[in-house]
Amino acid sequence: MRLKRNSEAGRALGLVATVLLSLLSLILLLGGLGGFWGSVFGQADRLARSEDRYEFRAGEHPAGINKYYMGRQIAHVVSGNENALWLERPEREKEEQTTEMIELLKLKPGDVAADIGAGTGYITWRMAKKVAPNGKVYAQEVQQEMLDMVAENMKKRGVTNVIFTLGTATDAKLPANALDLIIMVDVYHEFDHPYEMGESLVRALKAGGRLVFVEFRKEDPKVPIYEPHKMSEAQVKKEMAVFPLEHAQTFTNLPWQHVIVFKKKELVPSVPKNVRIVE
Repeated sequence: MRLKRNSEAGRALGLVATVLLSLLSLILLLGGLGGFWGSVFGQADRLARSEDRYEFRAGEHPAGINKYYMGRQIAHVVSGNENALWLERPEREKEEQTTEMIELLKLKPGDVAADIGAGTGYITWRMAKKVAPNGKVYAQEVQQEMLDMVAENMKKRGVTNVIFTLGTATDAKLPANALDLIIMVDVYHEFDHPYEMGESLVRALKAGGRLVFVEFRKEDPKVPIYEPHKMSEAQVKKEMAVFPLEHAQTFTNLPWQHVIVFKKKELVPSVPKNVRIVE
């Protein structure tokens, strides 16, 4: 009789143990699934917040796309041979006074700079001459055919201090905290992810480094350029206000464009009020 009772007690304990193990397994499974779905929904939430930056609607102008950022219609990208012909047109110096624009940048030997959306390298080689012999210029493009064109033109001119960089629509692929100056000549308004690209460019600047926009003046109706390919100074400032930048100056002495310059702020760590600094 005693053995029978012990056997029944053993079976009961075994059953309890099995139930407990099953419950534990279920809890672990649900926990894992919870983490998995939490990750999925968290990622979706992050993507939604990112896409919330942009508005998608029918474009007001055929030279722009159906995407808006901070109220601005993003322009169509002009690419390939059409872009090359525009960039290298004989009248460009007269219309844009690029020589004077380069002088406004006050580049000096040893500077590290970047020409974003370098195109044919029209601006790149002029900058490269200014920072030589020890400085360098990153010629950045998202189109390989244009980057190949830059490389060919640099070879023809004997320019050797240019680094060719293929970026993406959201990342310029530049080294972090390394550049003294980044310039975009009639380029920024075509970025289809301006926030992400702006973030990428600011990340690449040294503290005190300059981010330069050369854009056709939207404020001037006489400038013969399609509206989505123009930008006002106020709009550029509005879009840069989300980054650790301060507006340094704006040059308006070019025929059709303004040169809008920002500097990257130096981030100074704050000290709590109850902490005393001993010198």
